[in-house]
Amino acid sequence: MADELGFKPALELAALIAQKQISSVELTNYFIQRIEASAESLNAVVVQDFERALAQAVAADETLAAGGEVGPLHGLPMTIKESYNIEGLKTTWGFPMWKDMVAAADSDVVRAFKAAGAHFMGKTNVPLMLSDYQSYNEIYGQTNNPWHPGCTPGGSSGGSAAALAAGLTGLDSGSDIGGSIRNPAHYCGVYGHKPTWNIVSMAGHAPPVVQLYGEVDVAVVGPLARSAADLRLALALTAGPMELAADGWQLQLPPPRAQRLQDLR
Repeated sequence: MADELGFKPALELAALIAQKQISSVELTNYFIQRIEASAESLNAVVVQDFERALAQAVAADETLAAGGEVGPLHGLPMTIKESYNIEGLKTTWGFPMWKDMVAAADSDVVRAFKAAGAHFMGKTNVPLMLSDYQSYNEIYGQTNNPWHPGCTPGGSSGGSAAALAAGLTGLDSGSDIGGSIRNPAHYCGVYGHKPTWNIVSMAGHAPPVVQLYGEVDVAVVGPLARSAADLRLALALTAGPMELAADGWQLQLPPPRAQRLQDLR
């Protein structure tokens, strides 16, 4: 079973924890060991927060044992793109001049995943300014494709896609303007979704010197995963407004234009 854990969807991993077939601590340690073993060849999870992740895993197991209220991702260890703020971790967007910038607060998406019970082992690699079809920067170096180390995992969410494909994490989230979720998902053989614009808050996903008070045109943040069902859940958990838009915001999308693959061009 251990050999298969790294490649199970997030929903299955969360179910194993809920059914007490594996503890959050065991699963977190399992992924940490895989991250460490792949660091030289893959270099996907470049900002690591293992000590806090294990402490949060202990708390998750204690809550479950006590019969406390749990969310749909309770105890799940995950990673997220380096460009998202996590309180106490560096956010650089690959810029050497920002290599020591530490976030003071969590991004809205990070808060949503934490509220659902997940915890973060670290953050995944990006190209400079999230603006390339590969994932290299001067701070963290180059991330490789887990299927073929001589090839790129894509960009700019290349570290996220590589981590999922290599079985290093339960779930991840990236960002996209012109393919930064979709191309890495394609290159690495995992699932990615670019949400409709303005349905997932971008607060806390910005260069370190920028404070967003409204949505950025075209740009979105959205999930990467090992199954379509994981994408559906992740989007449901993270969909919501930025603070200034909260009073009048509602999620009311038109029905999809296609129901089957053959309905699409």
